[in-house]
Amino acid sequence: MSSDVFRSGGPSSLSRRRFVQGIAAGGAIAGLGFWPKPSFALATRAQPGILAGTSFDLTIGQTPVNLTGRVRPAITVNGSLPGPILRWREGTTVNLRVRNALPAGSVFGHEASIHWHGIVLPANMDGVPGLSFDGIHRGQAYDYRFDVRQAGTYWYHSHSGFQEQAGLFGALIIDPAEPEPFAFDRDYVVLLSDWTDLAPADLFARLKQMSDYDNYSKRTAGDFLRDARKDGLSAALAERRMWDTMRMTPTDLSDVNANTYTYLMNGTTSLGNWTGLFQPGQKVRLRFINGSAMTHFDVRIPGLKMTVVAADGQNVHPVSVDELRIATAEVFDVIVQPSGQDAFTIFAQDMGRTGSVSGTLAVREGLRAPIPPVDPRPILSMADMGMGDMAGMAGMQHGESGSSADSHDMASMQGMGSMSGMTDVATPGMPAHLPSETGNPLVDMKAMAPTAKLADPGIGLRDNGRTVLSYAKLRSAFDDPDGRDPGRTVELHLTGHMEKFAWSFDGVKFADAQPLRLNYGERLRIVLVNDSMMSHPIHLHGMFSDLEDEHGAFLVRKHTVDMPPGTRRSYRVRADALGRWAYHCHLLYHMEAGMMRQVEVRE
Repeated sequence: MSSDVFRSGGPSSLSRRRFVQGIAAGGAIAGLGFWPKPSFALATRAQPGILAGTSFDLTIGQTPVNLTGRVRPAITVNGSLPGPILRWREGTTVNLRVRNALPAGSVFGHEASIHWHGIVLPANMDGVPGLSFDGIHRGQAYDYRFDVRQAGTYWYHSHSGFQEQAGLFGALIIDPAEPEPFAFDRDYVVLLSDWTDLAPADLFARLKQMSDYDNYSKRTAGDFLRDARKDGLSAALAERRMWDTMRMTPTDLSDVNANTYTYLMNGTTSLGNWTGLFQPGQKVRLRFINGSAMTHFDVRIPGLKMTVVAADGQNVHPVSVDELRIATAEVFDVIVQPSGQDAFTIFAQDMGRTGSVSGTLAVREGLRAPIPPVDPRPILSMADMGMGDMAGMAGMQHGESGSSADSHDMASMQGMGSMSGMTDVATPGMPAHLPSETGNPLVDMKAMAPTAKLADPGIGLRDNGRTVLSYAKLRSAFDDPDGRDPGRTVELHLTGHMEKFAWSFDGVKFADAQPLRLNYGERLRIVLVNDSMMSHPIHLHGMFSDLEDEHGAFLVRKHTVDMPPGTRRSYRVRADALGRWAYHCHLLYHMEAGMMRQVEVRE
């Protein structure tokens, strides 16, 4: 099948209900099972697809769906988008037989895979073709078998091509061996995702040709005049020059947004109104999973406080918030206690404020609460880019010399050496940059004043009148699991070129990069510096990332660490998993464009 299937535009043969709900409730779930726990409320009409136990048969196939009014092929697990919720128990051994039933000529290729995101397991069970195993070819099956050594909320997804974008993902819940330190009466997965009618390969090709295709909110002459009145003409001109030389606008927060995407909650559009039921006074556990390809979501439930009790499957000291940002691949468990009204809206808007998706907590089916409007579009500043007061310095350069630096040098920030005497040598307030970043046509900027920004809730969430979660508010409910000081430090820079849609570590794309080699059993510190203009959620397979605070103290254990522009963050890793592992940005098209490394743990 060619990608023309995505663009054929034939009349829909699916009912209106099928259109608004997708196939989450209508998919064929083979071997449906429910965990025998009275308080467990996942086995409801809201979430019917649950497989529980220790042995699982999963079939990867191609299924027609209609999420926008046009029938398109999706890649599914057991006929369902998202795939069935898998429920394991800590301390058991699971066996998962995954069969590739993709049809010949499928637009999704002939190979398939499943990666168990955040799960500690042997390297050959990790599910990354080319690193962990050879992939699952059409008509073949692969037997995953491993011990379950952790508990919490996780998820699974394909690591083959662009299959994750097209529907191959699902939730994974691991019940703990010991009682949890918090109580709840009902329990729901809230899996957020982004869907496009485009063939994912075509979307990637479009990004390579025109990376700002979805940026409909570029600044206008009217915006410039308002800035000039507010900040003065000189400052407004200087800032505009800086954005122009970086080939970016301050409204460019995401590569793909709601101008292309339809956002889904548990495989359902807002019209489908996914609903989780409650009785007044009950405590409801919501397991938020960002299974999107490219979207950061900001989540809130107007009228309810959310108590965050776990991050990336690991328990944290409870923290009460009104809103949280969940980067691609992150997971947050929250507990809410609805009362005082019959329905509450679960509202998730994208970081760029181009769209949203909503569902409902209600006492019965068919209810809705008011849906808030999308917040005003945020505007990036030079400080958001890790540039400090670079706009003023650029203005001084232009004003004093009457000419600008070479445009390529300006865009890559290498020309900053000719501005105010700057070089690539580290000085107080300015980090050292790597030789591989210098003069590199795949690197269009370098952050001059990156900071951890752990207490910063993020662009668009500051001073919005709501209490917003930040990394600084998260504290693991346990001490540093290793306890040793790191024996060495590895620093990596997240790099890219906006116009070329090229992404990399240290200016070196995956195809040209040497593996990062770790010694088995060592404790090391990884320092990440985001020298690009985009946020990058970074995921290391096989090992947890123990995020540090600004003073190097253990803060919170995660499997995915979000890196906004202009940030410098560090975490500790215990290299206790032999083998070859993927290490990458979890924005799917950034990974495919080169922001990935191979990590080798060897004795």
